Amino acid sequence: MLDIKELRKNATEIERKLKNKVPETSLSLILAKDEKIRQLKTQVEEYKSKRNSASKEIGLKKQKNEDVSDFMGDLTRLSDSITQIDLQITQMEADLLNELASLPNIPMDDVPISPSPKDNVCIKEWGEKRKFDFPFKNHMELNEKLHLFDFERAAKLSGSGWPVYINMGARLEWALINYMLDTHRKNGFIQVIPPLLVRPEIMFGSAHLPKFESQLFKVRDEDFQLYLIPTSEAALNGLHYDEMIAEEALPLKYTAYTPCFRREAGAAGSQERGLIRTHQFNKVEMFCLTDPQDSPRIYEEMLASAEEVLQGLGIHYRNMLLTTGDMSFAAAKTVDIEVWLPGQNRYYEVSSVSNCTDFQARRAQIRFRKKNEKPQFVHTLNGSGLATSRLMVALLENNQQSDGSVLVPKVLQRYLEDEITHISPTKT
Repeated sequence: MLDIKELRKNATEIERKLKNKVPETSLSLILAKDEKIRQLKTQVEEYKSKRNSASKEIGLKKQKNEDVSDFMGDLTRLSDSITQIDLQITQMEADLLNELASLPNIPMDDVPISPSPKDNVCIKEWGEKRKFDFPFKNHMELNEKLHLFDFERAAKLSGSGWPVYINMGARLEWALINYMLDTHRKNGFIQVIPPLLVRPEIMFGSAHLPKFESQLFKVRDEDFQLYLIPTSEAALNGLHYDEMIAEEALPLKYTAYTPCFRREAGAAGSQERGLIRTHQFNKVEMFCLTDPQDSPRIYEEMLASAEEVLQGLGIHYRNMLLTTGDMSFAAAKTVDIEVWLPGQNRYYEVSSVSNCTDFQARRAQIRFRKKNEKPQFVHTLNGSGLATSRLMVALLENNQQSDGSVLVPKVLQRYLEDEITHISPTKT
């Protein structure tokens, strides 16, 4: 959430930057409501001062046995006015909070200005697209003989868009997860296993509510009001909800594996069958809380850790600096790491590393205090490290062999029993 004090001071400049992200953004109504609230607060404080003075005067008159009936009537009317204004302020502050919560984060100055993802800027490439000397297959075609996933039985269980991993598919998925966690722990991240369901205020703190309510799965009954996490970012941000973190504890660098749950609007296209787009997917997340002055350095560390995973797997990728119009709601700067999927003939994102500055911290009230200074909000940063579903597709499609088998990258072999080097077609 943005700082209302900054909006007052720099309304024109902030509105200009926000329009680069959401063109219809306007601050006029928010600032008008904020001004009205401040006027009402000034008025109510004047009334309260008058009430205090009147109460003292009534007390003195009572000591002198003087008639105070007229004064009591005025005091009652003054108290009624104060109550009404306080109620009005409370309602207006709630409305203002909702309107502030609808504003996106301010893009950083080095973010390309464009409404279109077509203008995202490639800032790095690693490796090369694989050249095949045989007719290659997409992951769904490979699966017909490898039997790694069972989408038909998954649909019987939960409907379309839910995967079931079978035998070597499950083992390879687990190997990927453990390899990624080991990589991030080596790079200084603390592993966390968070709950998969969180309270509404935790989702608000991470900026998934109220904007993305329709994309979330939820549990609603007489005992629970909870949301399934769309990413462990929501839970990791909530770990320090309403806390004052010791300066010497920063930066806090977390990594977590969780399943993630998201409603996907509309039907997936023909190229997005199988694991490309699902309601449930596995992801290893990186999440950091830091002193604002250190957030650029932590950002590069997170990006490097995600890239290390892909380099270890030997998968070609590119880093794309996202435009203002393609960034997420909470992000001030984002780099997407995209892998080449031969079966889809295009790049797909497997990691999105974002600096959210103090946007989430202000919503979640996560602060720290430097010596002899006022408390300030931390910066939060998040990054996929990585999402396994599309990564699995990249691994299968880019490592397929002419006999229909798939080469297992060396970094994953030690996580598999007997250090399996290839996944070969099976009869079942």
